[in-house]
Amino acid sequence: MGDAGVERRLLGLLGLGLRGRLAVVGVEQVRKSAHHGKLKLAVIASDASTNSLDKMIPLLQAKRIRFIEGPSAAALGAALGKRPMVAVGIVDRNLARGILDVAGMGSAGAR
Repeated sequence: MGDAGVERRLLGLLGLGLRGRLAVVGVEQVRKSAHHGKLKLAVIASDASTNSLDKMIPLLQAKRIRFIEGPSAAALGAALGKRPMVAVGIVDRNLARGILDVAGMGSAGAR
């Protein structure tokens, strides 16, 4: 995440998603939602540990779920009113599309 305006809008959408129950937080919840076929997009903290990435990335790739690198875990957690958060999963297709548009990855370019 380079641009502060993009990061602010992304964090705002993630907060909206959490309040609307359109998002799940944490590595285990992201994995659980992916396993159940509910996950549409994952936002992973830029400073996520290798261990966390190893738990999520292979599953997301196997399930063909897009994921993007987001702001730091501290910034994600602060925006969501929680402790530092490594991953946020989006379970709503429209919210996922909006996040990808804000991140400049509308139809392609997710990691």
